[in-house]
Amino acid sequence: MQKVSDQDEAATSFRVGSTAIVGRPNVGKSSILNRLLGMKLSIVSKKAQTTRHRILGVYSDDESQILFLDTPGFQLRHTSLLNSAMNRSVSSTISEVDVLIFVLEYPLVEHDDLKLLAMIPDGLRVICAISKTDKARNTNEVLPFITKVNELYAFEDIVPTSAMKSEGIGNLINVVKGKLPFRDLVYPEDEITDRPERFFAAEIIREKLFQLMGEEIPYGVTVEIEEFEIKEGLRRIGATIIVSKNAHKGMIIGAGGSKLKVIGTKARLDMERFFDGKVFLRLWVKVKKGWMDDGQLVKQFGYD
Repeated sequence: MQKVSDQDEAATSFRVGSTAIVGRPNVGKSSILNRLLGMKLSIVSKKAQTTRHRILGVYSDDESQILFLDTPGFQLRHTSLLNSAMNRSVSSTISEVDVLIFVLEYPLVEHDDLKLLAMIPDGLRVICAISKTDKARNTNEVLPFITKVNELYAFEDIVPTSAMKSEGIGNLINVVKGKLPFRDLVYPEDEITDRPERFFAAEIIREKLFQLMGEEIPYGVTVEIEEFEIKEGLRRIGATIIVSKNAHKGMIIGAGGSKLKVIGTKARLDMERFFDGKVFLRLWVKVKKGWMDDGQLVKQFGYD
């Protein structure tokens, strides 16, 4: 996107730009994005590494268009080709945006937070969004944490937020908006994302795996959409759940297919809400041992 000159500002009255939402895993980045957009675009769970892809959410109003980019949690501890690919996605995104939203989870600053702050390139405009402030008993209880955060980094602004209660979200939008240049709109005003429907179908299935399976299994799974057809308002979707270990296949299928049926039913219902239409969903489970450390498979599954 090219900057316009001062004399063109009158003709280009929209503040337009991009902002990445970054932070360590599981600090609430996706929940903040969903609240900023007023709809569930990024999948969420209580487990880390739920978000694996960069997801664009387009916010438009009468005076601005903000391209919010949700990113995977930056992996500082666990090593695999999959995690390396996700880290590259985060680094690439940071280098492209006008503004950075760095998410810190109330009420603790962890060592990994400090490592990530040290990795932010010089010259980037950075806002701190403090997440999950609903854990505080009152607003005054958050003030000492804000003071602490202010000493960590030269943030341009610090905005307390609660995605659960939708608090501070409007303020965060206004703070970002005020830092964007005047430009032409990038997307039509009614467009929300650049991802196709089949991407979100796969993400919804993966969300159910994160929510319904134990601690270990979700990190070794991905989802491939084999069939996606829309006919007379009905979406026929066939998807394969890829697991990295033989034992995980049986656990996901369950006795007599019972677990897979629950996963499929919950995913189908969420898809019908997301797509606003009927869905016929079929699921299969396949084993591809060690796919997370297989460069060809990592790329094939869209993590590049």
